[in-house]
Amino acid sequence: MRKTCLAFAALLLSLGAAAQPYPHKAIRFVVPFAPGGTSEIIARSIAQELTTQLGVSVYVENKAGGASTIAMTDVAKSPPDGYTLVMGHVGSLAVNPFAMDRQPYDVNKDFIPVALLARVPNLFVLNAENVPAKDFKEFVALAKAKPGQLNYGSAGNGSAGHLAFEYLKMVTETEITHVPYRGTGPQLQDLLGGRLDATSAGTPALLPHIKSGKLRAIAVGTPTRIPALPDVPTVAEMGYPDFETSQWYGALVPAGTPREIVLKLNAEMNKALRSSNVTQRYAADNAAISIGSPEEFAAFIKKEQARWERVVKRSNLKIE
Repeated sequence: MRKTCLAFAALLLSLGAAAQPYPHKAIRFVVPFAPGGTSEIIARSIAQELTTQLGVSVYVENKAGGASTIAMTDVAKSPPDGYTLVMGHVGSLAVNPFAMDRQPYDVNKDFIPVALLARVPNLFVLNAENVPAKDFKEFVALAKAKPGQLNYGSAGNGSAGHLAFEYLKMVTETEITHVPYRGTGPQLQDLLGGRLDATSAGTPALLPHIKSGKLRAIAVGTPTRIPALPDVPTVAEMGYPDFETSQWYGALVPAGTPREIVLKLNAEMNKALRSSNVTQRYAADNAAISIGSPEEFAAFIKKEQARWERVVKRSNLKIE
């Protein structure tokens, strides 16, 4: 009799938990890079607004390494209940499927796109003290004169900065050595310290150091110049008219997450993107807000996969 009562009580508790509206507990937002990079800046901006809107804690967890595969694997294996999200980006979603021989998941089958959160211009910058090149053309000429002797840092294999610089190397026909780090923050420290010559990253992480004079911006990857750096030309202006690269970021959940939860998260993220806190932060960082449906984000990913598949094949890019 006692066992029957305990079983009945457990059943009532489970039914009560299941009946609770979503969300009723903290939500984990996994970022696949170390602290200090653009992805974390965007994630924390959105998480802060979601915490206010949803009434539960939405916290950011950095899980760097493996060209994003560690974080992506973690989330792919998490319960599909809406309480674990991952920050996807151009590298993890559009490049790794073609540049890596094996991945422990399928980005198109094991995740559901929720919302495209931001598109951030890629900047190409140099250590202002150690690299004598004063502009983009001088840097390309220097790289051609010293093949393999210059280096650039990135947030890791498959990161947006890695891809942007490899794309640049391909179109300019230069040899520049890649030095991968575990996140934008660590590689930025070495760039500022003179142990690296160059990097490509998003505006938020680099702009303060450009304004201080420690870094020299030589080009932007977007088709048009950005308001924060009106005197810095685009790569397209420098004689490469088809060149275009930007960092983009969006939230995904594990496959199997109920449709109503995906739509709830999408609506709340779009609301967060319209908030004054986020719009002001994005404007300060020259990030473009992207408001849309889960289906629009999924279509965007497919389009980017087609473009980057061509770049990966032409540049023979391999990510271990």
